[in-house]
Order: sequence, then C-alpha cells, then structure tokens
Amino acid sequence: MRPRRTIEPDRAPVPQARINEMIRAPKVRLVDENGEQLGIKTADEAREYAWGKNLDLVEVAAQADPPVTRVMDYGKYRYEQEQKAKLARKHQVSINVKEIKLRPKIGIHDYNTKKGHVERFLNQRAKVKVTIMFRGRETQHPERGRDLLMRLADDVKEIGQVESPPLLDGRNMVMMLGPTKNAGVKREDAKAEETQRSEETVPGDGEREAAPAPRDEEPLPREEVG
Repeated sequence: MRPRRTIEPDRAPVPQARINEMIRAPKVRLVDENGEQLGIKTADEAREYAWGKNLDLVEVAAQADPPVTRVMDYGKYRYEQEQKAKLARKHQVSINVKEIKLRPKIGIHDYNTKKGHVERFLNQRAKVKVTIMFRGRETQHPERGRDLLMRLADDVKEIGQVESPPLLDGRNMVMMLGPTKNAGVKREDAKAEETQRSEETVPGDGEREAAPAPRDEEPLPREEVG
C-alpha cells in the first residue's frame, strides 16, 4: 500500500484540488489513469485503487453528484499546470501607455521639453499617446495640429514609429507612437552595431587589393609551342 501523503499547511501551499485524504465525499465516480470510467466507488475504495497504482486520487469535478475523481500523479500534474501558467504569463504582453498633451501654438522651449518626455517614455519601451488640445477657433484649423504631430514623429523617428496616425477626436487630435528596436539602446551602441553590420556586408579596399592576380600573367599557349 502506498504511504499516505501529509501536507503541512504552514509549509506547503494549499492544493487547487482535493487529493487523497482531503476528499470528504463518501462516494465518488472513479476514472482511472487512462481516462476509463470505473463507476461509482466509495472514497476509501477509490483511494486504495489509486495507491495500489502508486498514484494519487484527485478530485477533478467537485460540483458533480457524486464528485468525479481521477487517478494520476498529482506532483507531475501540478508541475505541468505551473509550466503552462508560466508560459502563458511569458507570452502575455503588458502594454504601458503614457500620454503627452500639446497645444497647437506651443512655444519652442515647451515643445523641446515635451519632446524630451516622449523620448524618455519611448526609451522605456512604453507607447506614447500624443494629444493636441484645440480651444475656441483653433478647431477651425486642424491641419496645424496634424503638422505638429507629424513634426514630433519625425523628430523621434529613430526610437519611435507611428502606430496610429493623427485622428480628430472631438476637440482633440490623437496620435499613437510605439518604440522601435532602437528604443532604449544608447546611440553609440546603435551606431557601432550599424557600422559593424556595414563592414560585414561591404568588402573593404584591402580585400579588393588582395584579389588573385589575373590570368593574363600566365604564358600564352603560342609561346609554349614556339
């Protein structure tokens, strides 16, 4: 008979499903390790069957009448579930969106300050929502806001790309910028990487000079015959 597992509450986490002695129902519907139905058994009979297979009895459907239990290796089952959850969290993308608000008649000093904030957010791998706020008669000239947004996008094009073009939303105009692959990389590192890539693809002058000599230097056939 398999030794009974004991779980200390202060050391081990509470399992997501009842297993072995934690199953309190007097009768259960038993499913073996291959997924075959074995019918309704008492909880003691089901546990003895599972322990005879050197496996665990796990309650998989507590709301059923009687509860459905399955014979399995619970440690392996929990490990697989944790790996699936870990993989799902790894592929889950956390989108961080920052917002910057501008006025159509913004001054050059304020514009440079706002642009610095946009560059900082992009280098943090965050998306930036840039909003132009129109007031009064400014709404009659939306092209000014569009020109300002496109100017900003051109100024940060090395680290930011336009994911959503300027769109008018009521009295505001909104554009979304997203980080490029160069965002967060120092300018010197990016320049060195680009230089190295160009050197690998384009041969230098030294390589052209080291090319093999032309075959014209070999003796001509008629000279050998003569």
